[in-house]
Amino acid sequence: MLKITPYLGPSVLIVSIAGLWYPMLGYFMLLVMGTLFISSIFRGRWFCGNLCPRGSYFDYGIIKISKKRKIPKVLSSMWVRIPVFSLMMAFMLYRISVTIAAQNTIELIGMIFVSICLVTTVIGTMLGGYFNTRSWCNFCPMGTMQRFIGGKKYQLKMDHESCIDCKKCEKVCPMELKVRDIGNNPDCIKCGRCIEICPKDSLSF
Repeated sequence: MLKITPYLGPSVLIVSIAGLWYPMLGYFMLLVMGTLFISSIFRGRWFCGNLCPRGSYFDYGIIKISKKRKIPKVLSSMWVRIPVFSLMMAFMLYRISVTIAAQNTIELIGMIFVSICLVTTVIGTMLGGYFNTRSWCNFCPMGTMQRFIGGKKYQLKMDHESCIDCKKCEKVCPMELKVRDIGNNPDCIKCGRCIEICPKDSLSF
């Protein structure tokens, strides 16, 4: 992860709460969406583990209250992810199209993004508090989009000969992935925690 990663979390709360009074803050989400879209072309879900404000909020905020229960596998299934992605995109586009004809359009559209940020943050906070902190990330619409765009890019590599199967890497993986099979998993968020903890330097990008 980047040095700036731990400090991105507060921006989620600023947009979600202060945005109710200052709707223009909602446009911060467009910056986030644009950045993750571009990065996903080259590095898959790298944005999730390095620049995502909500991911930082989970990793350095919610972790303090999380019960750290195992993430239900159903949350990462496409039976959940596709409907969630479709519903959020449909809601956003519908609200924007209806709002365009209204007065103060810029602020109203900003409020749409604020409301989406607020609702998803509340859901993510509840899931992260009860299960693992990154539960939301298993079916996050933006994460799903990155998976489809560049899930096979910038894959984690493992030297199986030097690996001693201590599984320390899997214990620190925020997505609870099977690191030994990570080369085929497009949901790796490239946070690098497994690389840092590996006693044999068996992992690399």
